[in-house]
Parts: sequence; C-alpha cells; structure tokens
Amino acid sequence: MNRQLSYRWPTGSRVGQRPSAQFLGMDTETITLSGQLLPELTGGRLSLLALQTMAEQGRAWPLIEGTGTIYGMFVIEKITQDNKQFFANGQPREINFSITLKRVDESLYAMFGDLRQQAGDLLNKAQKATGISL
Repeated sequence: MNRQLSYRWPTGSRVGQRPSAQFLGMDTETITLSGQLLPELTGGRLSLLALQTMAEQGRAWPLIEGTGTIYGMFVIEKITQDNKQFFANGQPREINFSITLKRVDESLYAMFGDLRQQAGDLLNKAQKATGISL
C-alpha cells in the first residue's frame, strides 16, 4: 500500500523578501494498492471484475483496513491489470494489478447510510455478470 498525503501551502510574493506561505489545510490523499492474483490459488478475473464494477458506479467506497481502521471514503480512479503466463485456454495464470484510490470525504451519515445500498447494487451486478445466484 502506497499512501500519499498532500497539503496546501499557497505563497504570496513580497517585495525584498521571500514569498510568504499560508497553510490552508489538507489537499489530496491518494492510495495505490498493488497485488498479484494467481487464479489457481487466490481468485482471478472475478475479483478484479468486482472492483471494476465498483469503479463504474461512480460512487465513493469506504477503505477499511483488516484491523478495523477506517481510512475514509475513496473513489477508484484507475485499475491497471497485467496478465502473464497463460493456460492453454488463454486464461492468465498470473494477474498483476494496481488500483489507484482518491479520498473524497463525506459525512459519517452519508458514509454509513449509503453502504447498504452500495453492497446490494454490487451483489446484483455480480450475480448478473456471473450468472450465479447468491
């Protein structure tokens, strides 16, 4: 996980002195998650299809660490996929990927109130894409 935090420090020119800077607060927060899927062991195309479906909904999603730490609400800006070492049927044996997320804060009510709707929508799309009824 690569996390980048930016802060806003605009400057103003001054005669005979260095420019003055003023702190205006947080700017952007970007997280890049990289990984490797081995379809024989860890899942494959469907795992990335779920993320692609989430991105195409144009919504913010909560990023929650395995320890329970909530990082906030993020949108998926980019998914990069690199397939390698193919089976005889053309399916990849190895899928390397990276996902770029951008933080977009919302209120806690909006964050938690919308999760049920998002989960239901995601489940419906996954069922349609796979033909599997859960």
